[in-house]
Amino acid sequence: MTAANTSIGHVTLVGAGPGDAGLLTLRGLRALEAADVIVADRLGARAVLDGLEADGVHLRAEVVDVGKQPGHHAVPQDAINALLVELARQGRRVVRLKGGDPYVFGRGLEELAHCRAEGIDVEVVSGVTSAISVPAIAGIPLTHRGIATAFTVVTAHDQIGDIGGGRDHTVVLLMGVGTLAHAAITLARGDRGADCPVAIVEDGFGERQRVTVGTLATITHQAAARQVRNPAVIVVGDVVTLSPYAPETLVSTARKAASL
Repeated sequence: MTAANTSIGHVTLVGAGPGDAGLLTLRGLRALEAADVIVADRLGARAVLDGLEADGVHLRAEVVDVGKQPGHHAVPQDAINALLVELARQGRRVVRLKGGDPYVFGRGLEELAHCRAEGIDVEVVSGVTSAISVPAIAGIPLTHRGIATAFTVVTAHDQIGDIGGGRDHTVVLLMGVGTLAHAAITLARGDRGADCPVAIVEDGFGERQRVTVGTLATITHQAAARQVRNPAVIVVGDVVTLSPYAPETLVSTARKAASL
């Protein structure tokens, strides 16, 4: 019988980005290559691991899936926290691979705080958030001189009505397809108005990538007609008119509104 390993490992929180292995940072890749075990989310993280394998990058680490899968519930956050500590106490180098960036709606700080409270050393490796990268593939910058000077990233669970600004203040809504009707009505009541441009980018770096463009007045009907589904990123504001997917009628309307 071998003696128990009493050394303590460490945990690295790595942002996997939006699901494209090419957008994983070099520092994140090095952490994956050195890992003994990878605790992975499904969205973004699992796609990156599959992409690395397809590119010929073979990781030696054991992979533990904790994300939600069809027919199965996600592992509760408390259980994930406990798992990270348990694995590190086995003397293993643990990578917690999280979709997007660990600190952008990723509960990364909760995991870091729990591990450190248990005496586990933690490092954080930032990732590319889908809030920026997914609109970019649809040709939508979140800011642009003369069109938008600021942006706000929210989730469907946030108070949409508290977001100020007009069409020059871009709103990026994550996980918002299910509450799209409420968000569209709420934002249209403010300074943005019902004719404010909206884009929905589905499955940003996946096989089902698709872009739907409309206005706050029309987007709910369009999304229903096209059966838009998560994962998707919703962008609200005049920057949407910069996308090659924006119809010319929408671009013309936005220009008229900006001149008022």
